[in-house]
Amino acid sequence: MPKSRIRKKSDYTPPPTTVTAVRLSSGRSWVAPLMLALFLVGLVWIVVYYVSSASWPISAIGNWNIVVGFAFIAGGFGVSTQWK
Repeated sequence: MPKSRIRKKSDYTPPPTTVTAVRLSSGRSWVAPLMLALFLVGLVWIVVYYVSSASWPISAIGNWNIVVGFAFIAGGFGVSTQWK
């Protein structure tokens, strides 16, 4: 019985892929500056309260100044959930 010819297959070369750059425009460029601003305002509020011996920023509310400072910081964390 005759032997069949051995066919030589060419190596597989995948077709060239085209890479397209995708730029996502989320329209949320305001998130990072607002987040950082709220963090800084909260931090400065608390530091000013301690440094001024409770006479600044609002002396009438007393220790609630700490809560106001932390509310600004919590607002910064709330805004940070919108960051992509």
